[in-house]
Amino acid sequence: MTQPPPSFDEAFAAQLEQLLHWRRDVRHFDTRAIPEDDIEHLLRCASLAPSVGNSQPWRFVRVHSPALRERLAGHVDEQSARAAERYSDAKQREHYKSLKLHGVREAPEIMAVFCDGEPVAGKGLGIATMPEMLDYSVVMAIHTMWLAARVRGIGMGWVSIVDPKFVGGLLDAAPSWRLIAILCIGYPCEAAATPELEERGWQAREAWLERTFEK
Repeated sequence: MTQPPPSFDEAFAAQLEQLLHWRRDVRHFDTRAIPEDDIEHLLRCASLAPSVGNSQPWRFVRVHSPALRERLAGHVDEQSARAAERYSDAKQREHYKSLKLHGVREAPEIMAVFCDGEPVAGKGLGIATMPEMLDYSVVMAIHTMWLAARVRGIGMGWVSIVDPKFVGGLLDAAPSWRLIAILCIGYPCEAAATPELEERGWQAREAWLERTFEK
């Protein structure tokens, strides 16, 4: 007999919306280790994400080596310093420099997330005209993991100020793998009621109606 789908009541719906409101891009981490069972749970949840053609192109690389982690942190610092020079306005440039943009050194878990551009699974379904759907599938897996982490009180920060080729070489990634994200994972130092970039006056969340159009 086919098992009927679960029914989600109004209380669950309200909790889900609350979870979405409380997802945070975390940069300040407690150094406590995350239990291995929790890390495995997050990876299992990520694997439930939808993917084009069911190709499951995500590839998670856990960076355990202290030497690799320090090289990665130094690289992020260098790229961040270069990015600061993009701002011609001196005040905005200094504001950018004052932001804490990563927790690569202190987060107990670092993952590099790649997209396999040539997955065997999926048999090429859905990517003939939009091959970037593979990348989008990996982003879905990251977001799924992000929400699963928040439920367990675990924070996640997405680091994007990197040179993908450098990171791929550093981690000896396969030629068909494209870097999507560096993830810092750990317990947040504090539960922030307001997202940090908003709290620091960088950018507030804007009304969803301003991002919705009709034709």
